[in-house]
Amino acid sequence: MARAGLGMDCLNPSRFYPRGHDGAARKASPVSAASACKMLAMPFQGQGSSNSTRKGKAPPPDETSEEASYLKLLGEKQKPVSIKLADGEVVHGWVEYYDRNMVRLTRETGPNLFIFKHEIVYISEDGKRK
Repeated sequence: MARAGLGMDCLNPSRFYPRGHDGAARKASPVSAASACKMLAMPFQGQGSSNSTRKGKAPPPDETSEEASYLKLLGEKQKPVSIKLADGEVVHGWVEYYDRNMVRLTRETGPNLFIFKHEIVYISEDGKRK
């Protein structure tokens, strides 16, 4: 019966005394069975180990500049969009102009809106094309 924490290979003497091609037992290697079965403690990365020597992936950039290209595409094609605002209101129209801080939404029904970007939850394209 195997002791807790040790695999069956550690207790198998044939592992340490392999047989040659002729079936005769070879001399035991200088590594003894006791030292070969010694379990080494491996540090768990999540608990207190120093990760200063480990090089991981760089974090993703804060901005990818895809926002500007997407808004430009929406404006050039005058695609109808729905913009959900932080207060829950949804407004419809198309993006006529944008800059770093705001978006101008042109609407067919009602006045055009200048919306600060920090008030926008999301912008989604409407199904139909203008």
